[in-house]
Amino acid sequence: MTGTAAPELDVVEWFNTEEKLTLAELRGRVVVLHAFQMLCPGCVASGLPQAKKIAAVFPRNEVVVIGLHSVFEHHEAMTPVSLAAFIHEYRLGFPIGVDRPGGDGPLPHTMAAYGMRGTPSLVLIDRAGIIRHHAFGAEDDLKVGVEIALLMAEGRADD
Repeated sequence: MTGTAAPELDVVEWFNTEEKLTLAELRGRVVVLHAFQMLCPGCVASGLPQAKKIAAVFPRNEVVVIGLHSVFEHHEAMTPVSLAAFIHEYRLGFPIGVDRPGGDGPLPHTMAAYGMRGTPSLVLIDRAGIIRHHAFGAEDDLKVGVEIALLMAEGRADD
């Protein structure tokens, strides 16, 4: 998927934003997409804390962090009410979309479109809407920060 145009998000509900977000509207900014599940230990231990740090450190006019709640197991436990409580308890302030449930299999639509293998997954999308980094599992904060900074600098060099 790296080097290809990022598929549009297929989200059924949004949290922490008044309006529906689209990648098309976010062109010109670096997008950090963190896919997670509430009951995923790796998401709670590393993915979501990393997303919070990125949202706190980088300027919002240049870098947008989006959480993607992609449920592929324990569906009964991961309701919108549970997610709202989770977002509140973990103090997640960035926009979070709920991935559309899959129709043909267990994977939700956006997760399948991006070829994600599980959660946590991290996708970095450049200012032009191209996937530049796609990873499954915990990622080193410093490495991810450098990659985001390089994508930000790339956009400035093209101005």
